[in-house]
Amino acid sequence: MSAEPRVSVAIALHNEEKVLPELLRRVRDVLDQLPGGPHEMVLVDDGSGDGTLALLISAAAEDPRITAISLSRNFGHQPALTAVLDNVTGDVVVVMDGDLQDPPEVIPKLLDQYRKGFDVVYVQRTSRKEGWVLRFCYFFFYRIFAVFSNIRMPLDAGDFALLSRRVFEALRCIPEHHRYLRGLRAWVGFRQIGIPVERSERLYGISKYSFAKLFALALDGIFAFSIIPLRCASALGLLTIIVSFVFVVYSVYAKFVLNQSPQGFTALFVAMSFLSGVQLLFLGIIGEYLGRIYEETKGRPHYIIGKIVGRDRQSTE
Repeated sequence: MSAEPRVSVAIALHNEEKVLPELLRRVRDVLDQLPGGPHEMVLVDDGSGDGTLALLISAAAEDPRITAISLSRNFGHQPALTAVLDNVTGDVVVVMDGDLQDPPEVIPKLLDQYRKGFDVVYVQRTSRKEGWVLRFCYFFFYRIFAVFSNIRMPLDAGDFALLSRRVFEALRCIPEHHRYLRGLRAWVGFRQIGIPVERSERLYGISKYSFAKLFALALDGIFAFSIIPLRCASALGLLTIIVSFVFVVYSVYAKFVLNQSPQGFTALFVAMSFLSGVQLLFLGIIGEYLGRIYEETKGRPHYIIGKIVGRDRQSTE
């Protein structure tokens, strides 16, 4: 890369009033040290209920590098990241969370890999600070997801990443509603590399991702990039047919050769209960796929912008 790229730092925020001043200070310090420019910060407020938006608007009025975007309501983390990606103007974009668990000081390392010709430089999280149960769930999900996915998925990689212009412009063209951006990032392709970075502890407050939201995000990833759950239904059905056929052969043999009538009311009850549960489970999986098809056919936008404030743009509302 001959010329130094213009860097856009893209951050989605939801109720981060306490952490925002420190976040802005640290990102500014990093951008001040980067060659080239002018660099920018594009921050999206995803329907916060505290003073996050007011602080964003104030910061955008004082610093020409900051663009503040307010969504009309809380659309969720992935749609908010989509909104910020749709509004960056740099040559590369660094996507990061707003809770400072993604340290801005890593940005120069991401740029070093970009200069070597990589279009995507993603951060692989090490030494997570969450409880052991949540750490195990993350560890388990990434590996199950990698097995289920029909494309190569990096392990332990979140949304924190550098994307070249051709990558984030490709992401802008993807219309699907249930978005799993770290999966779409891998699907786009081009040259990609991961760098290990220690996951920082959250500076203030608690995570906005509840267990239910994390579970929903995991489902978005699996159902968006795999049809293996549907194939599991076929495989289990075939296995059931084979087992049933073997039992029929045994029953005939026991009746006419051994002069015995097969016993087993309890076994029959257990088998019926098991198969009923399996049928309901896979009906739910089919319902998930159908529900996502229904959501896509409605064609609603991923988000609605309420206001954009930036010194280099006209304020809109």
